[in-house]
Amino acid sequence: MPDKSTCLVLATCGMAVTQSRTQKTFKNIQVATLFYLLNLILQFFSRKVFLDYLGSEVLGLNTTAQNLLSLLNLAELGIGIAVAYNLYKPLYDHDWQTVNDIVSIQGWLYRKIALVVAGGAVILMFFFPLIFAKAEVPLWYTYGSFGVLLLGSLLGYFFNYKQIVLSADQKQYKITYSVQGAKIVKILMQILTIRFLSNGYIWWLSLEAVSAIVTSIVLQWQVRKEYPWLHSERHKGGELQKQYPGVVKKTKQVFFHQIGSYVLHQTTPMVIYGFTTLSMVAIYGNYMLIVTAVIALMDALLNGMGAGVGNLVAEGNKQQIKRVYWELTSVRIWLSLIFCTAFLLFGDVFVKLWVGEQYLLPRLPFILIVITAFVRMTRTNDVFLSAYGLFQDIWAPITEACLNLGLSIVLGYFYGLTGILCGVLMSLLLIVCMWKPYFLYSQGFREKISEYVIRRGKLLVLSFSICIISYFLTRKFINEVDTYAELILLSLLIMLCVSLASLVMFYIIDKFYRSFIKRMYSYFINKINAVFK
Repeated sequence: MPDKSTCLVLATCGMAVTQSRTQKTFKNIQVATLFYLLNLILQFFSRKVFLDYLGSEVLGLNTTAQNLLSLLNLAELGIGIAVAYNLYKPLYDHDWQTVNDIVSIQGWLYRKIALVVAGGAVILMFFFPLIFAKAEVPLWYTYGSFGVLLLGSLLGYFFNYKQIVLSADQKQYKITYSVQGAKIVKILMQILTIRFLSNGYIWWLSLEAVSAIVTSIVLQWQVRKEYPWLHSERHKGGELQKQYPGVVKKTKQVFFHQIGSYVLHQTTPMVIYGFTTLSMVAIYGNYMLIVTAVIALMDALLNGMGAGVGNLVAEGNKQQIKRVYWELTSVRIWLSLIFCTAFLLFGDVFVKLWVGEQYLLPRLPFILIVITAFVRMTRTNDVFLSAYGLFQDIWAPITEACLNLGLSIVLGYFYGLTGILCGVLMSLLLIVCMWKPYFLYSQGFREKISEYVIRRGKLLVLSFSICIISYFLTRKFINEVDTYAELILLSLLIMLCVSLASLVMFYIIDKFYRSFIKRMYSYFINKINAVFK
């Protein structure tokens, strides 16, 4: 491994021009948004093709296989999050030797985890005949789906782990180019093969495997090109981790948060399958695809700022940190209001036109999904807790997981899908909406929580008022929509009015929202002036 001075010289030669945090953030946002839009169109179209040519049972099976693999990936322990936290400061200080050491530790840990995941997968596959006893598809479909998804996961552990440096260095857009670019090509080819070739599912599986391998190769090339000085030595990871105890300490803490995250995002389809059928999993999955698409758009717009927040916290300017926190919070709530209002108003109409009326959910479960989506999209606290390295509240994710899974099972037994979704929402309200902000304010900002309650409460009251008023004013017109053209025209008109009205109200009421809008306005004006000079 090169010494510290050599790494510094190489890095300096490769970084003649240093981008500002704001420039990197907007680059991440622009690239992520572009690929989001492309993937969004393809995802909806490919799901429609999947349902038409392979059926809801196969689609539900595929979703369940992904959930099972996510269970095994809990063995990752949250190492990626802990490593990213420990990389913020050395990257900010241009301490390339430390970066090499930390990435070497990550590679060493990931190799061990890959072996655990592979062993767990083999054991789990012995139980597939029992787990999928109700499935009305050949058992080899289950093994094939799980196998190709496992391949992609193992490649990430063995080869793709170095991409964490790009992410921590606010160059997420380079990862987006590689990963999302390959994904777009893969989905296009899957659509064509399922539609026009026999044995469509075999082609689907084969393309999943090829795409995982190609993505891994491209990512490695991208990292080598960007950081020629980055040379991880996994065999030294055991010795190096003693020099950086913070990595292992944070990893142990983050592990419990990974459990909470897994239970929230991955167990619900399995609980639904336990009380209903794979077809109901597919119906629920249709709505969750819309939710996931909306959350992905939110991530595309705002998650490019994640590494920027880490670097900001590393600088230690508390006033600046608080300003950015409240700007992001107000913007997240505003965007979530727009997206969730659109989902509430047009979600059922879209699903009916997209896959058919037989795939509609009852009204109450649908409303619960909308509320849960709003809570998930407004989680600004998580970004700042990660930037501060505040993972020691390990009781919180354990409690959230127990509440989520326990309430979902108990309420699901008595009330079916509605009960399951109530269990999910209740766990989110208690931990995400109550505990997390208190923890951030008491341990990160070192201030009283009353400021948070007043400011966020004001924004939430405004948001729910706008959403409810919009619903009652427009539902008569929406019920009469029968074609995609009518849906597009009416949704554009209504959501434009909702967006402008909410923008004006947020601008008047919240000073941090005003600050963000003014900065965005100045940024784009400067960009336009630069173009015409």
